[in-house]
Amino acid sequence: MVPASAGEARESVPSSGEPCAEKVAEGVHAYIQPDGGWCLNNAGWVSDGVSTLLVDTAATELRTRRLRESLLASGANSPSAVVNTHHHGDHTYGNALFSPGATVIGHEACRTETLRAGRQLHMIWPDVEFGDIDVTAPALTFRDELTLYVGEIEVRMLHPGVAHTVGDTIVWLPDQSVVFTGDIVFHGGTPFIPMGSLTGSLHALDRLRALGARTVVPGHGPLAGAEVYDTVERYLRYVEQLARTAHARGRTPLEAAQEADLGEFAELAESERLVANVHRAYAELEGRPPGEPLDIVSVWADMEQMNGGRPVACHA
Repeated sequence: MVPASAGEARESVPSSGEPCAEKVAEGVHAYIQPDGGWCLNNAGWVSDGVSTLLVDTAATELRTRRLRESLLASGANSPSAVVNTHHHGDHTYGNALFSPGATVIGHEACRTETLRAGRQLHMIWPDVEFGDIDVTAPALTFRDELTLYVGEIEVRMLHPGVAHTVGDTIVWLPDQSVVFTGDIVFHGGTPFIPMGSLTGSLHALDRLRALGARTVVPGHGPLAGAEVYDTVERYLRYVEQLARTAHARGRTPLEAAQEADLGEFAELAESERLVANVHRAYAELEGRPPGEPLDIVSVWADMEQMNGGRPVACHA
C-alpha cells in the first residue's frame, strides 16, 4: 500500500503514540515512532520472506526489541543486514541487538563517527534508561553508492554528500518507489544540521527529488510524499537568509535565533534547533568546510537557552 498523500499517511499513525509498522509496498515496511521528537526515529525493513534488510534501529534497548518484535510479526525473518542512515544514536544504538547475525552497513564516515561518538546519547541524557547498549559501528562501508538485493528487491544505498551529517545514506527502492531519507528529512519537526551542512542539505534534497519516490519515509515524523521536501527546503532557505542578515549585523547565533520570527515554521516541533542550525550557517558563511565539528557544548547550551533555559528532553 502506497499512501496517496502526507495527510493519509498521518492517519495511519495511532493517536496513542504507539509505534506503528506500516506496509508501504510489497515486501517493504516503515516503522514509525510518534511523536517523532528527540530520539523517536523511524526505521523500516525490506523482506522477500527469506532474506531481510533492516533500515536503522532505535535509541533504547526496549524500543529496539519492540522494533524486532514488529519485524518478526510481519512475517519477515531476522535481518541479515542492518543499514544505518547516519551515526546518531537514535538510529544506531540498537545495532548490537541484531549482530553478529546481521552485517551492519553504512557510509564510511558513519562508521568513523559512530566510533568517535561512542555512547553519545548517554552523555546528553544521562538519566534516560537506554538499556544494555553496546555501540556497534558499520562493519561494511561504502563511499558513494552500494547496491544490494533482498531476493529480487533492489536496494540502493546512496551517499548524497555532507547533509544532516558527514556520513548520510539514502536508502532507495526504485521498483517500489520508496525512499528512506534518514534525518535529511524531518516531517513535522525542525531540521537539524549542526553536524552537517546547510548547503549540502539543499543539494541532498535535490538528489532526493530526482529519485521521484512516491513514498518518503523520513527520519522522524509520519510518512509523506515528495511534497515534504518543499517544506524542508523552505526552512533551510529561511535559515540561510536569517544567518546571512544577522551575521552581517554582528549578531551571535543565539541573538539571531532569539530575535527571529519563525512564521510558518513556528508550528514545527523542536524549534530550539533553529540556533543550532544558525551556528552551522555561520560556519559556512565564514568559509569553514561542510561538516567541520562545531563547539557542540556551546551549541547545545544555546539550544537550552532557546528552550526557555530548560534541558532539551529526550522523548524515548
